[in-house]
Amino acid sequence: MTLKRKKAYARVEPAAYLFDDALIAEYLSLAAEDPNPDVFLAALSEVVRARGVAQIATDSGLCRESLYKALSAGAHPRFETINSVLRALGVKIAVVAKRGR
Repeated sequence: MTLKRKKAYARVEPAAYLFDDALIAEYLSLAAEDPNPDVFLAALSEVVRARGVAQIATDSGLCRESLYKALSAGAHPRFETINSVLRALGVKIAVVAKRGR
């Protein structure tokens, strides 16, 4: 009888790869396409971590605690909060028509 071992995988930290503005914009755009709003909040949280929570909090006019709370899973942040964070990151929301309609 042989026992199968579970493979161990290293945890991937997206924040380590989010160093380019174009990559960040693409990452957030793809996350925004998911119907689950927590996916976008998680992606935005990773980008904030990559850029530095303290700096983004200052640039967005939020305190760090408010920023963490707004980006936590299950949170329902106001549009103004998300927009402030996006502006602090140097990205903006774009609305485009769906293809195939």
